[in-house]
Amino acid sequence: MHVHPLITDSATLADLCSRLAQADFVTVDTEFMRESTYWPELCLIQIADTQEAAAIDPLAPGLDMGPLLDLLVNNEDVLKVFHAGGQDIEIIYNLTGKTPHPLFDTQVAAMALGQGEQIGYSNLVDSWLGISIDKGARFTDWSRRPLDARQIEYAIGDVTHLSRIFPKMLERLKKTGRGAWLDQEMERLADPANYANDPDLAWKRVRISGRKPEVLGRLKALARWRELEAQAKDLPRGRIVKDETLGDLAGNPPRKQADLAKVRGLSATWAGNDIGARLMAAIEAAVPLSADELPPRDDRKPGLGKDGALVADLLKLLLKIRARDIDVASKLLARSEELEALAAGVRKGLPMLEGWRYDQFGRDAVDLVEGRLGFTVKAGRLMMTRAEEPA
Repeated sequence: MHVHPLITDSATLADLCSRLAQADFVTVDTEFMRESTYWPELCLIQIADTQEAAAIDPLAPGLDMGPLLDLLVNNEDVLKVFHAGGQDIEIIYNLTGKTPHPLFDTQVAAMALGQGEQIGYSNLVDSWLGISIDKGARFTDWSRRPLDARQIEYAIGDVTHLSRIFPKMLERLKKTGRGAWLDQEMERLADPANYANDPDLAWKRVRISGRKPEVLGRLKALARWRELEAQAKDLPRGRIVKDETLGDLAGNPPRKQADLAKVRGLSATWAGNDIGARLMAAIEAAVPLSADELPPRDDRKPGLGKDGALVADLLKLLLKIRARDIDVASKLLARSEELEALAAGVRKGLPMLEGWRYDQFGRDAVDLVEGRLGFTVKAGRLMMTRAEEPA
């Protein structure tokens, strides 16, 4: 494979993208910094196909990233391959308002091949290629220039290894017939809604006890205010106000701006400055959360009761057994909240009751809840057993 020197000029990048646009797939990775900012600062993009690989410097003066971004978000003929690509996709979405498509995530694919729920990149490379990755450059400050040869070699390795792993992984998925299992997961990863930072939805990320509409209404207003402040100042949310303080303000709102000096977690200067005034304005403009917006109750198991909770526990046991038997990550088959909903009597709208998940697990889960399936121990191994049909 030909590895290019660090690309810092528009002409070289355009030529590279023109060639990569003819490939069946490209592997993609990014290096970024976000410890002290709201928006991740893109510092490097690595890309490869089976023939060539390159690192691109988005901080290079005058570099036109257009051809690369066009390849990633507008070219439907080239599959974009990531590993645990959520943050990489978020960065591309922030730059373009679109997500790479079609895409493939090797971490998700590994779940279908029995490699755990969140296999790390170095473990993936070791298991598929027998290569141990040198992690010495892992904590590089990627925003600093110049980057040395070792840093660039480390970064490019992320896509050159992946370009060898992906065809092997694809072949195994074909042999096991599990490729179709991943279609829905990959489309979910590519959904732009996952990466939009909507200030009106920011409150859902804040944990708070209780479901009082007026408290949650204030939380929604305050979380929106914090999101806008963080975006405007390009600071992490927690640097504006921490979640715990936001929850305290929603539950015990100050009556006047001067009271902000008494709130733990806020600077006393907020009692008289502009940011404090904007915080108070958010509180004053808050309205109770509508019934449609109220989150489900804490137990999320309406009418479940103690017996139902035991059924949910049995479903979790069944999930472990089934995941073991077919060698797949249990998270790919069903999530805990689905099992609890099934135990509570829900039979519609659950992913595990649709498509391949129903065939592999959902049918058995329903049978267990409805008394047609149980457990037995054979030779020290926990197994599923069918109940005898009545004569």
